[in-house]
Amino acid sequence: MKFNLKKELPIIFIVLLPFVYLAFIWNSLPEEVPIHWNGSGEIDGWGPKITLLLIPFVLPFLIYIIFLSIPAIDPKGRIKQMGNKFYHLKFFLTLFMSLLAVFILYSSKEESMTNMSILFALMGFFILVLGNYFKTLRPNYFIGIRTPWTLENETVWKETHIFSGKLWFVGGILLIILSLLLTAKFLTITFTVIVIILAVLPIAYSYMKFKSLKTTPQTQ
Repeated sequence: MKFNLKKELPIIFIVLLPFVYLAFIWNSLPEEVPIHWNGSGEIDGWGPKITLLLIPFVLPFLIYIIFLSIPAIDPKGRIKQMGNKFYHLKFFLTLFMSLLAVFILYSSKEESMTNMSILFALMGFFILVLGNYFKTLRPNYFIGIRTPWTLENETVWKETHIFSGKLWFVGGILLIILSLLLTAKFLTITFTVIVIILAVLPIAYSYMKFKSLKTTPQTQ
């Protein structure tokens, strides 16, 4: 999968957005800025403003570099078989990380994260879109529900990702709805519970599906 500058330019522009925004607000920032918030959206950590440079590097830039590297180190070349689906996934994840970085930088500038509902709605949308992509993913070592059972059996991979896609889609919609109804404190708790469910159920499902496929021939 060769690097196509013309095709990558929109994503590169997205990666640069938080850097440009940070440069724009830099002179208006105090020397000490908020760098951490608790579950209720209250500031509980301060640091030098130079620390904010890490945010665009760790979020959109690093994610983009990882996605550029994956096809080159994929041992079986299955990522390349995804074609445009992989590009669209890379575009979406980079966009999400870039928007998240801008949101954090803006909150640091304003010394407030009162709009926690925006953050959780964004997370819900992220989960929803990822869930929609799950059913299109082919077996690989980098993206998706990578358990010993999904990587061992292609049928288990397919069935697990169909199940997980529906689960994540519903979970994302639920989180978006709850972000409009709950306070920051309860949203944090709810988000944690939802994420645990979205992580654990696909793993359990892949194991049960693998076991059922292994035992079915013996019962015939």
